[in-house]
Amino acid sequence: MRKIVAYPLSVIYIVCFALLLVIFHPIQVICHRIFGYNAHKRSVEILNLLLMRSLMILGNRVHFKNPYNISTEKPCIIVANHQSMYDIPPLVWHMRKHDPKFISKKELGKGIPSVSYNLRHGGAALIDRKDKEQAFKEILKLAKYANKNGRSVVIFPEGTRSRNGMPKKFQQGGLKILLKKMPDATLVPVSINNSWKTLRYGKFPFGIGYNLEFEVHQPITNRDLPPEELIDKLEQTISKAVNQ
Repeated sequence: MRKIVAYPLSVIYIVCFALLLVIFHPIQVICHRIFGYNAHKRSVEILNLLLMRSLMILGNRVHFKNPYNISTEKPCIIVANHQSMYDIPPLVWHMRKHDPKFISKKELGKGIPSVSYNLRHGGAALIDRKDKEQAFKEILKLAKYANKNGRSVVIFPEGTRSRNGMPKKFQQGGLKILLKKMPDATLVPVSINNSWKTLRYGKFPFGIGYNLEFEVHQPITNRDLPPEELIDKLEQTISKAVNQ
């Protein structure tokens, strides 16, 4: 019964989602070219707020738990598990004061209204997942940019999204680069639950009636541990809070 109801709701949702991307594309271009970085940043934040709210059409809700007053005086490395594309709007909106930048596959850098423009002009790293050397160079460039300009970086160390919510083993390469090139950054572990259920039937229809849960864990400012141990600690903290 739930899947049957999901079909008409999914059609309405797709129309709304597409309209938001199309409407905000020229808004982004105008903000970026005429009013500069801060205006572009604000337009992206509002777009992601609306994308997050549009999930209510499907009966899905986002709960973002962050009891910590994380300093904005230095950048953050936000480390999270990855379950679906719906991980991104809540992170952009709820962590907006930290100005998060994403590491994304290069295919998303063209052809998608709003999304591609922001990835190309908003400071993201576009990586070729088949070319490790290119990927590491892009992450290195992003780390230097973020460290210099006080931006934060979001990284999903699993590499690809989990299709059933089960945590995958962290790949350490990209995270090691960020740790090395952003030595003063605060590490912010985030656990994501139930985001994968929005795509439990595949690309259509969408899953309906779920609570997408985001939990920010105790930020780490003490970087005395070797990188490998620090990454293991982050992985354990995040994975422990993911429903399995």
